Amino acid sequence: MHLSNKLVIAISSRALFDLQDSHRVFEERGLEAFAAYQIEKENDVLAKGDAFPLVEKFLRINQLLSGEAGVEVILLSRNSADTGLRVFNSIEHYGLNITRAAFCNGDSPYRYIAPFGCHLFLSSDGQDVRRALEQGVAAATLVAGGEGHRSDPILRFAFDGDAVIFSDEAEQLFKREGLAAFAAAERARAQTPLGGGPFKGFLEALQRLQVEFGPDCPIRTALVTARSAPAHERVIRTLREWNIRIDESVFLGGLPKGEFLRAFGADVFFDDQPNHCASAAEHVATGHVPHGVANLED
Repeated sequence: MHLSNKLVIAISSRALFDLQDSHRVFEERGLEAFAAYQIEKENDVLAKGDAFPLVEKFLRINQLLSGEAGVEVILLSRNSADTGLRVFNSIEHYGLNITRAAFCNGDSPYRYIAPFGCHLFLSSDGQDVRRALEQGVAAATLVAGGEGHRSDPILRFAFDGDAVIFSDEAEQLFKREGLAAFAAAERARAQTPLGGGPFKGFLEALQRLQVEFGPDCPIRTALVTARSAPAHERVIRTLREWNIRIDESVFLGGLPKGEFLRAFGADVFFDDQPNHCASAAEHVATGHVPHGVANLED
């Protein structure tokens, strides 16, 4: 059996569950104390983490597909298999269909992302996320916050454009020469497709799954970007060139994104700029994509 025909998301244990207490033990008292704490608590169910509602909705998609499951969640953890037993016990308690995992006993699990064929990696560890991006995998650091998730079955992904779906070439020019030069360049290059960003592959895989469902698809996508006319045309033509369909596109012209993301009902929003992520996280679950010119000073 191979996972190539599935949409695969990798999730860290600290993103899926609230592991603050045990992580504090690790930071303050070391690995042996952490291991003892996890073993002592292994039958205590962990509270849900920032990514739990998203994962729960994502796995529910399999119930709507006929035949073989179309999505899979892989658990990647810095725990050892021994200390990770508490994590798997909690997965069983909540009824999550997660059966594959890599426990790395203190090391980063990012090196298993590619062998598992993951399309997206979500973590609370920014360094692991950067390493995944370097491997060419869409990845984001989850920002704590948000006011909860819709209880309906529709899974809603929202994306910023530049440096997320697209390359950061236009954003580099904006940083270097300002808004007027950016707008003029985008108007002049309206017929020239933008390069692909780190989330292009994930969006393509997501669309393949959407096509399987047809008109009653339980997945919706939105582009929520600070761009406005005339810089909108290049974005539209790029997606057309890639043969990627976005369900909703919102061109904000610099307005704050939070209220619009809440109106869309995003289960998660991906953006490259830390200040945009902090603002959006007040309204919806948000993933920071540490890629491109906006993150060179991080």
